[in-house]
Amino acid sequence: MSESIRIFLADDHAVLRAGLKALLNAEPDMQVVGETGGEEDCLDCLKIVVSHAPDVLLLDINMPCCNGLQLLPHLKKDLPECSVLILTMHDDPEYLRNVLACGGAGYVLKEAADTELLTAIRTVYNGGVFLHPEHTQLLLKDSLTLQPAAPPAETPLHRLSDREQEVLRLIALGHSNKEIAEMLFLSVKTVETYKARVMEKLNLRSRAALVRFALKHGLLDESKP
Repeated sequence: MSESIRIFLADDHAVLRAGLKALLNAEPDMQVVGETGGEEDCLDCLKIVVSHAPDVLLLDINMPCCNGLQLLPHLKKDLPECSVLILTMHDDPEYLRNVLACGGAGYVLKEAADTELLTAIRTVYNGGVFLHPEHTQLLLKDSLTLQPAAPPAETPLHRLSDREQEVLRLIALGHSNKEIAEMLFLSVKTVETYKARVMEKLNLRSRAALVRFALKHGLLDESKP
């Protein structure tokens, strides 16, 4: 049997934490290894999370003494292998922008914290970014609004080959390495090599950064196949 996904819960609602814990521990591939209600300051909260070394952190943005978005950059520095999913009641695009900007791997509404949450956890654990299609389109519209009508003669995209751009686009759309390999008729190892090459050429350090780059440079345009 493969190892369980180690999950840490950081949310100030005890009833919600209890429900999530029961939901997640009932899954054969998941285990809740720790939890906090966020009564600690950000530094102490960070120490607690790091001490449990989870694979995935479910993090509420608003907790009593600790703001999730303030915690995120420190967590990514001290525990870079941990994927962070933000749990929130706010279906606000500005929250999503901030989550991605701070290094989060996804955004799940508390009202949808059931099957959707399980999918999100497995997605980010396997290296993906969990975004709803409507959220992706919203970010795309924002990026198009901010882009000039004609791109500059030289952009970072010129550093990438056509195949590297294709792999980057599929990564940004949330596909796993295995899915990309099947779609492009490549081996998983080859896809991983392309991904590493793209991150090196663009000087990016996370999958969320790849998503932001793809959005900014129009790689998620719906007119593309």
